[in-house]
Amino acid sequence: MKNLKSYSFLTVLLCLFISSKSLSQNNPPAPAMPSQQHRIIIDKIVEAAHYKSYVIDFCLSKINETSAKEGWNEQKTMEISQSINYKNFRDAIYNSFVVFDEVELETLLKAYEKDTAYQSKNVMTNNKVLINNLNIFATDIVKGKYVSK
Repeated sequence: MKNLKSYSFLTVLLCLFISSKSLSQNNPPAPAMPSQQHRIIIDKIVEAAHYKSYVIDFCLSKINETSAKEGWNEQKTMEISQSINYKNFRDAIYNSFVVFDEVELETLLKAYEKDTAYQSKNVMTNNKVLINNLNIFATDIVKGKYVSK
């Protein structure tokens, strides 16, 4: 009986140790974001590349595609379309440019402002992470997650 009590005690200690170690895990860090100065340059790049209109057009095409497939009425289509807000996607853009320093951002901005042909090689439409984030954003809009009630 004494042996059973010592095994029970060791088992309880082991369980406490394991649970304390599993609770000691930290939350993942917040996504990296650029400085305020970098954000200003990134906003200018977005404007020069016409990426804001690209995001809105992409979302509208997803809405129209889903509307036709699922037979939405015009009111629902309008409600979902009006929920598109570029500001809800802006942090994903900022995050994708966090790896660039100020000189690289300025160089990219000048390339967009100077050469309109460069805009067809849009760094944002060729960024796989940003494309994936845009697909997720558009899917969330179609599901009605941004509709205010």
